[in-house]
Amino acid sequence: MPLWGIFIIIKSNMNPSTLESLEKEIKDIKARNKRVEEDKKWETSWMRKASIAVLTYIVIVIFFFSAGLAKPFINAIVPTVGFLLSTLSLDAIRKLWMKKN
Repeated sequence: MPLWGIFIIIKSNMNPSTLESLEKEIKDIKARNKRVEEDKKWETSWMRKASIAVLTYIVIVIFFFSAGLAKPFINAIVPTVGFLLSTLSLDAIRKLWMKKN
């Protein structure tokens, strides 16, 4: 029996409240999937990486100033670039991991 035939049989045996419940559940799942997709876009966006890099740079400059280290504006670049490089390499490592698992 084709799948649509099974659906018709199931649908004819369900009461309206069960159908409404299933429809609501499907809508909820679709809404959740949309949120997850949007979160994934944000997690992989350059805007997020740039924002974190800028905040990292600012925090490190403040720390270097408070610690009395020389050239805080220049020396804070190194850890910030390290962060950006780690985000780039982690994406490549994640793809390799996903292929193997």
